[in-house]
Formats: sequence, C-alpha cells, structure tokens
Amino acid sequence: MAALVLGIATIVVIVLRTRLDAFFALLVAALVTGFVAGAPASKVIDSITKGFGNTLGSIGIVIGLGVGLGKILEVSGAADALARAFVRALGIGREPWAMGATGALVSIPVFCDSGYVIMNPLARSIARRKRAGYVTLALALGCGMTLTHHLVPPTPGPLGVAGILGADLGGLVLSGLAFAVLLLPVVVLYARWIGPRLEDSLLPEVREAVYGRAVAAGPGAALAGPTADGTTAGGGVAEGAAGATAADEPEDDPARELGTPPDGAKPHRVGALRALLPLLVPLVLIIANTVATAIDQNAQGTLDGEGYDPSPIPAALAFVGNPVVALLVGLVLAVYGLLPRWTPRSQVGGWLAQAAASAGLIILITGAGGALGEVLRATGVGDEMAKTIASWSLPGVLVPFLIASLVRIAQGSGTVAMITAASVSAPLVHGLGISPLLAALGCCAGSMVFSYFNDSYFWVVTRFAGLDGTAALRGWSGITTAVWLGSLPLLLLAGVVL
Repeated sequence: MAALVLGIATIVVIVLRTRLDAFFALLVAALVTGFVAGAPASKVIDSITKGFGNTLGSIGIVIGLGVGLGKILEVSGAADALARAFVRALGIGREPWAMGATGALVSIPVFCDSGYVIMNPLARSIARRKRAGYVTLALALGCGMTLTHHLVPPTPGPLGVAGILGADLGGLVLSGLAFAVLLLPVVVLYARWIGPRLEDSLLPEVREAVYGRAVAAGPGAALAGPTADGTTAGGGVAEGAAGATAADEPEDDPARELGTPPDGAKPHRVGALRALLPLLVPLVLIIANTVATAIDQNAQGTLDGEGYDPSPIPAALAFVGNPVVALLVGLVLAVYGLLPRWTPRSQVGGWLAQAAASAGLIILITGAGGALGEVLRATGVGDEMAKTIASWSLPGVLVPFLIASLVRIAQGSGTVAMITAASVSAPLVHGLGISPLLAALGCCAGSMVFSYFNDSYFWVVTRFAGLDGTAALRGWSGITTAVWLGSLPLLLLAGVVL
C-alpha cells in the first residue's frame, strides 16, 4: 500500500508542482513504486522496459497510423463532410449521444485504444463545425467505448472472465449490453456537465487543431458553447440556430494546400460515403477478426485462450484484422481515395510527418503509463489487495466487484483487473451463493473505476482530448468513476434477477 500511495503521490506532485511533464513523472513514479515495494533495482528496470515495450507494441504503431489517418481526413475535407452528415442525420444537440453510442458500438469488437484513435477525428470535426463542445464529445466517445470494452464479449477481458468463471457467454453478452445501454445516459450527462467547464483548460495545440487559429486565438469564452437563446458565450450565433457564416471559418483551411488543379478539373469534393470508407474498412476488418476468433475459440472450448489453435479462416482474418494491418489499409484508402490526384507527393509526406510529430509525445506517455502498470503488477500489489477483499464479509455480488475495483486502481489495466478478480473469485462463487454469470458481471463492472495515471487508455484519451493535470482527472477519471458508481445499483438489481 505504501508503494501504491507514494507512486501516485509522486505523479501528482511532479505533474502539478514542477516544470516536468507526465512522461518523466510516470517513469519516476515507477521507480519509486518498485523501490518502496522492495523489488531489486534490476527487476524494477526490467519491469519498466517490459511494460513500456509491451504497451507500445500493442498500441504505439496504432496511434501513429491513426493520427496519420486523421490528418488525411482533415486536410482532404473528408472529416468535415462526415461531420456535416452526422449533424444533419441526428440534429443539433444530440451529438454527445451519438458519440457515446458510436463509441460503445465500435468498442465491442475493437480495443478501445485503437477505436478511439480511429474515431477521434469525427469528434474533432463535429466540434469544429459547432465551434464548441470538443471536450464533451471526446469524453462521451471515450467512455462509450469503456462501457462495452469492459462489459461485452467478444472484447478479450469479458471473454476471459466468462471462460474462468464458467459463465454462459450468450448470457454475458446480453447482460453486458443491457448494462451498457442503461449506463450510456450516465456517460452523456456527465460529459455534458463537465465538458463546458473544461473547455478553457484545453491544451493550446489541441485547441488550435480542433477549432483553427482564428478561434484558438480568441477569448476562451467564445468556445463555451451555445447558451439557451442559441448564442455562444462570446455573443455570436451558435451553429444550428442561424448557421455559421464565412467569417466564422478558420483562417487556415487545410484544403487550400491540396495543390493546384489542372485546367478544366472539377473542384475537389469528398462525399460522406467516400469519407467514411477509410474509417469503416479498418473497423470491419478488426470486427471480422474478433468475431471469427471468438466463434472459433468457442467451438474449440478454449475461450480463455489456453491451447487455442486457430483454424485457417480465423487465422487469415487475424492477419488482415490486426489493428496495425487494418489501419495501414485505412491510411492507403485515405491517401489514394480522398486526396485529389494533383496533390504533390511532397505535400502528403509533409502532412504525415506532422502527424507523426504530434503523435510522438502521446506514444511516449502511453508507454510510460504501461511501464508503471507493469511495476505494480510485478510487485504483487494488485494480488495482495484482491486476497484481502476476498476475506471480508460482504454481500456475495460485491466481492468480485470490489476485487476488480481495487486491482484496477492498483495497477491500471481494466482487463488485468477483471481477469484477476475472476481468478480469485472462481473458487468462492459457490460459497458466495451467486451464479457464475453474476460474478462475471461483478468482475467486469468493477474494473471500470477511476481510470487515472497508471492506465494507458487514460493517456490516449486525455492527450487526444487536450486535457492535462487536474482537468484530466476531473474529466476522464471522473466520468469512468461515474459509470462505475452507476453500475453498482444495476449489479445489485441483477443479483435479484439472476
């Protein structure tokens, strides 16, 4: 416990009280945690490098490709075309609901890290057109993904929990979907409440990337969103009330850099369907991989992954549906399908270089978060907390719920938290008087609590959302804790029904 508390305190002090950034803070916190826990110095360093490497091995390339894809969507006008179609289809004022629901749907078969990177350009485009509300949309998208990532198979965590506890997979899918639908209003309401309060805290580079230089240079109040009478806090007319004027458009429209069209060429326009393909094709490939693997594992009776030997078709889909390969396909579709043929190759290379530069710090911080999580796992903090909770006299359904919650806080990974809780709870299920399905729901719901510094997804969301320090904690840590609290009464009600 001392190792955990001092590690967290180190991050808080360095991030909030010094000139050093989160990357440095996470590495120092990993060292402090390991030394206080009594691990040898060489083991601490090995855990840091292993956690950093494993995290970037799974998400680093995806972030780089996703940022490149987002840049091409932006400069080609495709992201704006999608935003226009989105707003027309759903109507003004419902965008947070749409983002939360879209995130929940995408994250069932796709790891939320990858899904968030793919879908974030859409949130930025909608916010750019509205001239407000980016934090609200970014949080709703991210937490919508958290819901199904933690609750609904075939996401690997819930799938593994079902295998360990012997829970009915179909029952967990239906129950997890019901929980996700009932918790979505919590996501949207919290995002709508906290989003406007954090708009002024946006990192300057993210504010400029989302709203453009003209808006970013103006007073922060101009970005606070529409008021009840349809005007922005800065006094302008909110889009949807009277429409945006030409003067409201950003000064630096990237479409101007597409190159000089040849004589007689039609103006470059990207329709919503063509704009959607570079996002949709990678998602379909990843979904096909996940679903085919889950069906194949179920047929072989190896849902926990032990001894699984993929059949030929799932093996082929596992290749093309790997997030790295899928996003490579999406990036090629974006470059050759969205940009006009007269765009200079040097210009495209420059855009991709800009994207790579912007992704660099996100990748480093995400890797450092993984390093801290690995140190916490290697020192056994999560396992010790799980054993302690299992020994308490609590209502049966709360035992796996609290084990998962405390392991999540201790080491950061929701997947590790629910798998650990399932492993510890499996021998106790019969004695607790609960069904395997209810225990599985408890493990999955408990693992959503308080995503913070030792969670790599925390850094993905907050860096893309442009939040730092206390703003990141109020926004992202707060919304994940809100859905965790919301799941508790649902879990107790499920205990009566199941």
